[in-house]
Order: sequence, then C-alpha cells, then structure tokens
Amino acid sequence: MECMKTGLIGLGFMGSTHLQAMAKIRHAELIAVMDKDEVRLAGDLSSIQGNLGGPGLQMDFSAIRKYRSVDAILADPDIEAIDVCLPTFLHARVAIQALRAGKHVLCEKPMALDGSDTDAMIAEAERAARVLMVAQVLRFFPAYRELSRLVKSGELGQIRSALFRRRTAVPAWGPWEMDRKKSGGGVFDLLVHDVDQSLHLFGVPEAVASTGHDDMANGIDTISSEFHYPAISQVTIMGGWFHRGDYPFSMEFTVIGDRGVVEYSSAGRPVTVYWSDGRREPLNPEEKDGYQAEIEYFLECCRQQCRPEACPPEESSLAVKLTKLMVDAREKKGEIVTCRF
Repeated sequence: MECMKTGLIGLGFMGSTHLQAMAKIRHAELIAVMDKDEVRLAGDLSSIQGNLGGPGLQMDFSAIRKYRSVDAILADPDIEAIDVCLPTFLHARVAIQALRAGKHVLCEKPMALDGSDTDAMIAEAERAARVLMVAQVLRFFPAYRELSRLVKSGELGQIRSALFRRRTAVPAWGPWEMDRKKSGGGVFDLLVHDVDQSLHLFGVPEAVASTGHDDMANGIDTISSEFHYPAISQVTIMGGWFHRGDYPFSMEFTVIGDRGVVEYSSAGRPVTVYWSDGRREPLNPEEKDGYQAEIEYFLECCRQQCRPEACPPEESSLAVKLTKLMVDAREKKGEIVTCRF
C-alpha cells in the first residue's frame, strides 16, 4: 500500500500523541515536523504535559525534515497531508493555509472557535478538492464506537436519556489555555468531544439550557447543559476544568433506552450493557488506540480522495457552533435558548 507523505505542525501534547499513533501505522510516512522550539525539534519531548500525563518522549528526528515556520513546511512539495496540532486559535488560519497549498488536512479539535471560521475551512477544502477532517477522536475510541453501534442499530430501543461527563484539572499545555479568546476555555476545549457525540448520535437539538461556573483565573470552568430533543427526555453534558494540580482526568457516559442501559467510565468501568431482561453484558471492543484509528482513517480517505463520512467536517463545525451556544447559554442561568443553525 502506498504511503501518504505527511507533515506534522506543532510538537506539543497533541502533536506528541499523534506522533506515537503515527508510528504504529504502516502506510503513514512522516517526512517533516514543524515547531519553533529547538529542543522539541531535536526530538526531546520529555517536558510536555497534558491532561492524560506527559508522554516523556525522546524521538529520533534524524531522518525527518525539520521546519521552524508554517510557511516553510507548507512549501515542501513532497508533503501530501498536514496534521495540525497547534493551539486552538491557530487552527482555522493554518488549516486554510495548508488547503491552499494543496495539502490534505487533519486538524485537532476544536475545529475553530466560531462558526464563521469553520464554514471558511469547509469552503476552502471544497475549493481545493482536498480532504479536511477534524480529529474528533472520541468517534474512534472503542467504548464510544460500541455506544454508536448500539444506538444507531436500534438495539437499545428508543433512547430516553443520555449523560456525557468529562472532567480534568487545567491542562499545562501553555498560557494560551487560560486565555478564553485563544482556547475557548475549559468547557469549549474539553466538552466539544461530548457535544460531537450528541450530534453524532442524536442530531442537532431544538434548544439548549446551561448552568455552571466561570472563574478562569482560578482554573474553574464548569457547565451542566441540557440538550432538548423532541423524542428524548434528557440529554445532559457536564464537566469542565476543576482547578489546577492533580485532579484526575475522567470521561464517562450513561445512555438509557427502552431495552437497556449502556454505561462506561474511564475510571475503571468497562463499557457494559444492562439489558431490561436483567442480563448484564460486558462488551469487549477491539482495543485499538483511538488516535491510531482516526489517523489511519484520515490517511485512507486521502488516498481514496473520498469524503471522511465517519467524521465529516460539517458535523465538527456544528459541534463548534453548539458548544459556543451552550457556553453562551450559561450566562442566562438555565434559560432555554433555541438552536438556530
């Protein structure tokens, strides 16, 4: 199978995570990296921290082209696809620049910070006839893939309630995280995963209501949002940043249907179905790394020149718009706000 020559922009936490995933993919050929930090360009990623812990990586970049600017790496004619792992506020600009340079683009989530930017990214991908995909990695995590299968196949019956929760301390990725204009804050940065899951499973809600607390200076940015759907009694998304320090990362879901409940928690509860007839069924999905799976899928879409139907950019754009709406609704302290997109 022909390899897709790829360049990676940004050697921070997500960049190092993607590097580890890419190393497991036979048909991924990383030929270039870009970062402004000379230590990272030398392959020393040991100081990098994130909400899942620091990779502590030492990479061998001796055979890889090293660039110090976005312009330089995008000018490399051998690169076919670009993996954008930069801070959120740079996503739209760099992705559009890469598309205009004729590269396929995988962009870390959130896609951007507002809907106009996400619309511009999609329009540029269409104009350039290149693949654009956002790394909404939850769609490729085994537990969440099982959830999608159970809901979309109808095995759970009519869905009556869904809860998605995700929490962490403030990640130590850099000072830009504490600037809401650059990161979107803890709710936006973290819960866009769960918003995307709700969109993927249930579509766009009719309305949103939110409560929570915003104290970015002290590392607190929390929310509890209710998504209103005509056929589902309750869809709740909650969590955010819970102070600085060692507060552990966790993610979980509970989805109730007429035929049973499916539940999962990263804190030690594997995905399990509790059927309405009393049976308890632990599921054993293929334990393939979600980051590896998403990058493999993206590269295959690039090779086939096909639309990424498993994670289309239009839905990633809706996740940005819906996340922004739920954060804005928090200011209304529980008032129901209609979705108009």
